[in-house]
Parts: sequence; structure tokens; C-alpha cells
Amino acid sequence: MNPSPQQPPPNNFLQPRDQRTVGILAAGILAVLAAVWVRHGGNRGGIIEIDRAPPLTAKFQVDVNRAEWPEFIQLPGIGPTLAQRLVEEREANGAFRELEDLSRVGGIGPRTLERIRPYLLPIPDEGEFVGR
Repeated sequence: MNPSPQQPPPNNFLQPRDQRTVGILAAGILAVLAAVWVRHGGNRGGIIEIDRAPPLTAKFQVDVNRAEWPEFIQLPGIGPTLAQRLVEEREANGAFRELEDLSRVGGIGPRTLERIRPYLLPIPDEGEFVGR
């Protein structure tokens, strides 16, 4: 007589009757959520309008005879190397008497000068300049 193999107990977390109950509850919850979603408009596909404040502009101007290289870097088209050259030129050959004197620095041409001009403070007249 062969011994009949024992069947291992089922490894179910829930019994079939409990599984059915959980399934019915889950379906009911989904139905309620769907009803609430439809009642509140469902998927209208409308675009939400967001009020945005206009961008702020900061007025930033550099005094070319007092600025250090980190300030020059803030100007459009001026990188660290060119900013260092501006400071070195001013220290070696004296203050800039007018904005056009910036062109004596290699890398500052007419186009660059025009691009940065709005960000530069005017250089004072000769009489005011001596008093510094």
C-alpha cells in the first residue's frame, strides 16, 4: 500500500470567500470615487490659467573706475579673463577718463562696448574726477 502524499496547506493569505469580499469592497470604493470625479466635472481637459507677475528687472550699473573683476563679470559678454584684463589695465595705466577708453583693453571692441554701455555708470567730468 502506497502512502498517499500529503497535500501542503494552501498558502493563501485570504480564503476564497474573504477574497470575494475584499474584491467587492474595492469595486465599490472605485465606483464611489468615479462618481465623485464625474460629479466634480470629470476630465474636462481645460487648461488652468495661472496669474503670473511680470518679470522684475534690476537696474545694475558698474563704476568702471572702482569695480573689481567679479562686478565686471555681471556684464553681458564679459567673462572672467576679460574682467581681469579690465582691472589690470586700470591699475597699470590709470583710471578710464571716458567709456571709450575701455576699448584699450584687448577684447573690448565697439560692439562689446555698445552692449555693456547701458550697464556702466557715466564717468564724471575731469574736475569731479580729480577729487577722488
